[in-house]
Parts: sequence; structure tokens; C-alpha cells
Amino acid sequence: MAVPDGARPAIVTVDDDPGVSRAVARDLRRRYGERHRIVRAESGQAALEALREMKLRGELVAVILADYRMPEMNGIEFLEQAMDVYPGARRALLTAYADTGAAIEAINVVDLDYYLLKPWDPPEEKLYPVVDALLETWLASDYRPVPETKLVGHRWSARSSEVREFLARNQVPYRWYAADEPEGRRLLEAAAADELALPLVITPDGEALVQPSDRELASKVGLDTVPSGGFYDLVVIGGGPAGLGAALYGASEGLRTVLAERMATGGQAGQSSRIENYLGFPDGVSGAQLTDRARRQAAKFGAEVLTTCEVVGLEINGSARTVRFADGTSVDAHAVILATGVAYRQLTGPGLADLTGRGIYYGSALTEATGCADQDVYIVGGANSAGQAAVYLSSAARSVTMLVRGPSLQKSMSHYLIERIAGIPSISVRTCTEVIAAHGNGHLEGVTVRDSNTGGNQTLDAQRLFVFIGAAPLTGWLDGVVLRDKRGFILAGPDLMTGQQRPAGWPLDRPPYHLETNVPGVFVAGDVRAESAKRVASAVGEGAMAVMLVHRYLERL
Repeated sequence: MAVPDGARPAIVTVDDDPGVSRAVARDLRRRYGERHRIVRAESGQAALEALREMKLRGELVAVILADYRMPEMNGIEFLEQAMDVYPGARRALLTAYADTGAAIEAINVVDLDYYLLKPWDPPEEKLYPVVDALLETWLASDYRPVPETKLVGHRWSARSSEVREFLARNQVPYRWYAADEPEGRRLLEAAAADELALPLVITPDGEALVQPSDRELASKVGLDTVPSGGFYDLVVIGGGPAGLGAALYGASEGLRTVLAERMATGGQAGQSSRIENYLGFPDGVSGAQLTDRARRQAAKFGAEVLTTCEVVGLEINGSARTVRFADGTSVDAHAVILATGVAYRQLTGPGLADLTGRGIYYGSALTEATGCADQDVYIVGGANSAGQAAVYLSSAARSVTMLVRGPSLQKSMSHYLIERIAGIPSISVRTCTEVIAAHGNGHLEGVTVRDSNTGGNQTLDAQRLFVFIGAAPLTGWLDGVVLRDKRGFILAGPDLMTGQQRPAGWPLDRPPYHLETNVPGVFVAGDVRAESAKRVASAVGEGAMAVMLVHRYLERL
């Protein structure tokens, strides 16, 4: 694969020792300087800033070399953050002999491609062969960056916030411009767009989209929205950890598989700033990183991954299972896995609905974090997702206050996260507290909270309120087809049995498999299943187990 004309992919090197930094850059420049830019930095933070600037300019980065022992941010921590900016760049760690254990561990944490021992003299034997191999791997991969999408909108516009969230969660590179700032006004003028008709999205090829729908936006930024066929072995509905796990294992085991997702893959887990209790990632992994790896892995094995595909119906047509979409189209399959996850429950009370997207956000901590600098931020919820958001936002906000309905965090949050929160002075936790109203003219300016112990109300000044409460399964479209409990969670396997009695209407001479619903060939996995564990690892495991049961079902067709 040839590099585009005029492009000089960068090789980035970072080392806090100025002498070592200059020496590495010198050796790299001597061999690769003609065809590559050699960019050096003397701290992880400086290197990240350089990478972000290069990203905005649309420049290519082929290889990143980082020293392991650096103060404030070691090489592994730096590479983990660099992956978010340039996930396709090849990564190598410079280590001393004593640090080889850390380098080996980094292979799991940051998908490390190689580690080099100091000193690397002579470079012809110890440095260049490694960099040559990394460049060759990069050239053979789909490294080409997606040119930047531009988004112009109002700061307190609900739809502008939704489009930012859609692009971010689908990992589409974009740059945000406020409509009342000079560059935003220039883009509006260039597109001959009306400031009253926002948001405006300008695609990488220069096409201006005024107030686009999610589906229109998806099709213009390179996301798949339409299935390639009409019949599949397996349809997976929902793109969270359970759905991605099912799509990955289904496709890797030879099933023709399509995954249909309403908005963006990753589910609630995909919005997490850091998941620290997932097996194999001792230093944690962001939800976006985990989602991106899982999606690419599923696609590698041939699974189709569709976005903006809202499922509105499920029908049983003989041995086929028909999945109907909101646009009137449908696909048929031998088997279906329901992995729709759950949605954040909506707050109710005066002003709360009107100010959603205008200071009140459901999830969205990663997208809106830049607007929280030096502000007092409030988070509603006491589970892991709320705790992860509090830790993340505390790095920029002046203060973060968690508003928790229960008497403590102990029942709803992992112990490690409770300890982490307790160690951050800028985070405070108010228990037995509920938000009952919101106030503001065009955007959030304050919230009213109630203390359930005293019954007293208090109004707090607030411009940002992030909500992470409850687990509402969006399963109404399954009415009359799949059995659910009183809260809407899907029943499966043993939960369908009454004593030794199979569910009413069950047509087979065997009981339902463990994750099978009352409809043969329709399975459930993840948070939408009744009595599920509500953890990323268990959701992925259920996705894999559901595929195993699909194979068992298909063998008996």
C-alpha cells in the first residue's frame, strides 16, 4: 500500500532524558528522515499535545517509540492515551533490562508491538530492523485516517449535543465549532447556512449537512447502515459488550452474522472513561478503546456491524426469525440474540426534560468534559458508571458532587472505585439525595434536590448535571412475542420454567436452553436478561455462551 502523495508519515519518539531523546531522533532521522517526519518530545504530556495537533491537521503517524521510565506519566500510560489519538500507529517501548516484565505486561495493556532494550547500539542491528518491521506492518494495515468532520452548533443546543455524542461514540474524528465564534461563523458563511438551522455538519469531502438525522450522518461519514443480505445464520440486536461478544464469536465460528445497533456500539460501557476490573487490563481500559478493539475484531472475522438500525419488531415465520427495522426493511435469520442492554432512566420533575442536552446529560461525560473546566459539576447515580464519570471529570472540574439516592455507595459500586473516589479531594458524595427539579433560561442554571431523611429541599447552582441512574430495558417492541418480567427484562432458560413445566406454547420436546427465551432460536445475553450480573465481563461471557447455544439449536433444526 503506497503512502498518499505529499504525505510524510511521522515517527514519534518520547524520552524524558534530553540526551537519549536527541540520540534516538538522530538515529531515526539518519535512516528514515527522507520519507518520514521525526517528531521528538521530552515528556508524555508534550508528546500527547503534539499528537493531538497532528491529528487535527490530518497528518499520519506510523510509529510511536516511548521510554518506559518517565516521571508523571510512564511509557505505558502515555501509549495507552496515544492509542485514543492514533489507534493505527505501531507502538514500541524503550526499556532497561530490569523493566522487561513491565514491557511484557504492556503487550496486553496497550497492544504493544515490540520492546527495545537500552542501549540500542548499533542501530543497524538493534533499532532499524525493529522500526522497519513496524513500518511494514503499518503500511500493510488500513492506516489511512478518516479526514476530519466539522460540526458547527450552539453550545446549549440539545441536537448539537446529540450529534457530538453520536460522532464521538462511533469514533468519527470531528472538530467542534461554536456558531458564535469567528471560525464557526466563517464555516456557516462558506456553507451558505442559516445560524437558526443548526447543527451544521461538513463532511470530509466538503458536503454541508444541515440538521442531519443520525442515519443520514452515519451514511455520510462511512458507517454501514444497510445489511448486505436478506438472510443470515445469526442476527445480533444491540452493540454493547454482549452483542459485540456474540457477533465476534458467531462470525469467528463460521456463522454468517449481522449486528444491528440503534446508535453506537459499546452501549453504556462504551461511554466509560476507564474500566479497571476487566480481565487482562491491569491498568484499566477506556470504554472507547475496548469497544473499538471489539468492533474491529468482529469485523475482521466477517461480522457486519450496522449503526442507526432501530429494530421495531420480531416475527416467527416457520424456522425463520424475521427482524423488522424502523425504516420498513427486514432481515431473516435462523437465530437471533437479543443484546439490547439497558438505557439510563430519565429524571422526572419540572424543567428536567426541557433542559436535557442543555446542561443535563445522560452519560456523555467524555463528550462534554471540556466544557466542565473550573466548574462545579453534579453527577446523579451511585453505580460504577457514575463513579467512573466522577473520577474522570474531577481532573478538570473545580468540584464534583455525586448525588446518590441510597444511604451509601456500598451496594451499587465496586469497592476499588469507592476507595478511588474517597482519595480524590474534589469529589464529594451526598447520599439520600434526589434531584426533583431543574431551572434555567435556555440552559441549566440550577437544580433542586431533596434530602430523603429530612424531607428538606435545597437549590444548588449548576451548569452541568450528568445522569447515570437505573437500568431501563427498551423491550416494548417485543410485546406478545418474548416473555419478560414486570420491569421489562427478558426471561430465559430456568426462569421460564414453573416447576417442571415448560413455558406456555413451547413447541419442542426439550426445555429452553439456558439463555434461550420462550421462542426457540431466540436467545438473550447481557444486561437486558432478567437477573443478569450487570458487568462488562459477564455480558461478554453471555454473548459467547449464547453463540454456543445457537450452534446447539442449529444442529437440531
